[in-house]
Amino acid sequence: MRTRPTILYFSPDANPVPPLVEQWAQSNAFPLHVFRRPDDVESIVLRGHPSLLFVDGNAAGDSGLALVRRLKGDAFTAIVPVAVWADAHADERVQEWFAAGADEVLTRLFSPAEQRSRIEATVVRTERDVSVHPSTRMPGTTEIEREIRRRLDAEGEFAVCYADLDHFKEFNDRYSYYDGDRVIYLLSRILHDVVKGLLGAGGFVGHIGGDDFIFIIPGADIHAVCSEILGVFDTLIPLQYNDQDRRAGYFFGKDRRGQLHRVPLMTLSIGIVTNRHRGFTHPAQVSELATEMKSYAKTLPGSVFVVDRRQGGDGEGRGGSPREHR
Repeated sequence: MRTRPTILYFSPDANPVPPLVEQWAQSNAFPLHVFRRPDDVESIVLRGHPSLLFVDGNAAGDSGLALVRRLKGDAFTAIVPVAVWADAHADERVQEWFAAGADEVLTRLFSPAEQRSRIEATVVRTERDVSVHPSTRMPGTTEIEREIRRRLDAEGEFAVCYADLDHFKEFNDRYSYYDGDRVIYLLSRILHDVVKGLLGAGGFVGHIGGDDFIFIIPGADIHAVCSEILGVFDTLIPLQYNDQDRRAGYFFGKDRRGQLHRVPLMTLSIGIVTNRHRGFTHPAQVSELATEMKSYAKTLPGSVFVVDRRQGGDGEGRGGSPREHR
C-alpha cells in the first residue's frame, strides 16, 4: 500500500460499497479496502498515503466528520483527498462535510457520469497540487523526473539545466529569511518568464527546493536561453541589496571561524547536461551529472553556465572548454 495506488472506504455501519465507487476503483485497477473504525483508517493513511478516501456520509455522521477534521488538520495526512458519499438523505450536511475539510461531496443531485468525473477530478487536482513547490508554485521533484523521462522517451536532443544561487546563505544571514524567500521567488519568475517566453511549451521549469531549480530546454536553445537568464538575473539581483552594499558590490560577513571576509553580490551558476554526445536510460543518471556540472559551475567567478561536453559514459575529458558565457 506504500507504492500502489489504493482506495479506502470508511463506513461505521459496514454498508456495502456504492456500485459507482466500486466500479470506478475497478476501472482504474485500484485496490479497494473497507474499514469500520476511524483509527484503522488513520493508521493506513499515516503509513501508506492512499490515493483517495471515501467516507460513507449516510452512516459516518459525527464520527466521520471528526475523522475528516483530524486528517485535514495534519499537514502530513491532509494531502490525501477525501470524498464523501451522501446519496440518501444527507444533503443538508454537505456544508458540514466541506467545513470539516472534505475535498468533494457526492450527492444525488449529480448524475452517475458527473459523479465519476468529480471523483477523477479530485484525484487529478490533488496529484497536481502536491507535486508543486509551495513557495513558487512550480513543479517539484516528481514532475521534474517525469519530464526528464518524457524527454528521454521522445528521443530528441534536450538539455537539463541545474541553476543554483551563489552566496545565497550569506545574503540570508545578513538580511532575513523573508528577503531570501523574495530572492528565490524572483529567480523562479526569471527562469519561468525567460524559458516560457522564448520557448513556450518547448521549455519546462521546476523547483527542486531552496535556491535549486531545474529547467529543461531543446539543446539548440542553450545559449540563447541561458544568456538571457543570466543577463536578467545580473540586472535585477543588485536591487535586492541596500544602497551601501549595492554600490560597494560586496558586504562583510563572517566565515565558520568567525573571521570577517568580503561577500560578493549573488551570482547564478547553471550546470548543463545534454544527450548530444551520450545516451541516458534513467532520469537519475541525468540528475547526477547535472549536479556534478552545477558544482563545477560554482567554482567559476560570476554568473555562468557550463555545458558538459564529455562523450560516452566514462566521464573522461571535456572535449574542449566546458564553459560558455552569455
